Amino acid sequence: MSTATPAGPAAPHSLADALASPSAVVVLDGGMSNQLESQGHDLSDGLWSARLLAEEPEAIVAAHRAYYEAGADVATTASYQATFEGFARRGIGRDEAARLLTLSVDLAREAARQARTAGVARPLWVAASAGPYGAMLADGSEYRGRYGLSVPALEAFHRPRLEVLAAARPDVLALETVPDADEARALLRAVRGLGVPAWLSYTVAGDRTRAGQPLEEAFGAVADAGVDEVVAVGVNCCAPEDAEHAVAVAARVTGKPVVVYPNSGEAWDARARGWRGRPTYTADRAESWRRAGARLIGGCCRVGPEEIEAVADRLHA
Repeated sequence: MSTATPAGPAAPHSLADALASPSAVVVLDGGMSNQLESQGHDLSDGLWSARLLAEEPEAIVAAHRAYYEAGADVATTASYQATFEGFARRGIGRDEAARLLTLSVDLAREAARQARTAGVARPLWVAASAGPYGAMLADGSEYRGRYGLSVPALEAFHRPRLEVLAAARPDVLALETVPDADEARALLRAVRGLGVPAWLSYTVAGDRTRAGQPLEEAFGAVADAGVDEVVAVGVNCCAPEDAEHAVAVAARVTGKPVVVYPNSGEAWDARARGWRGRPTYTADRAESWRRAGARLIGGCCRVGPEEIEAVADRLHA
């Protein structure tokens, strides 16, 4: 387990402090769903891992702790698919939905507390996950984008959830797996004024967003918005092979710290709700992402604690 604090200057107290040093690198966690499945939980449900917020919150704490103890500096909450609309379809009202969103941050904080008690000495942070509109649909739409909704409609969907997550005071909001520059514009409008740092990460295929926009245009939308809350931009939930080019474009176009956390390299079959192919995610790739400009590096779907431990060891060697 990677529990020691790397040698160097005094440890930063906030994620913003950590990103203030151009030479620093922050290790993110891996996939929440695969870790929960490895712990024996069935996630074949429209709420995915968010279902366990209500039913088995201790399982989420255990998953976060596994990543912290493997070497992750940041735990990403189990709120990716947690929305007022999604909970309502399960008969969960707005007050209870808001409580569960807040709980997602509290559970990650509890995992950090347990990890520190177990001997993890480095700073540990919490990223509150906010997935795209397509995640709520639970039909693979986040890998296509283009839902037929306007930017104002998407902003109206995202803002209430982001307000609740921001009020729980995570270290950062993770606006993640964004397939479309239009949805990025909506999220940037929705996060403005919340007073909590945020990163925005696209899901991409080749040199384009999932909706087909060139990466220069997609990252340009972030740069042009000038939202003070956005402290990093990048990509997640994509093939490892597509990450290095995207990192370089994000760094060049925005001038901001870059976040990158691809999938294992296997492909998601939305119809069969299963993964196909062989993993291509390795710690060696993390080195190339750092050289391309990445400052926050981890994994997404099917990347587990073993891979994160290897990344942490490589990046802090």
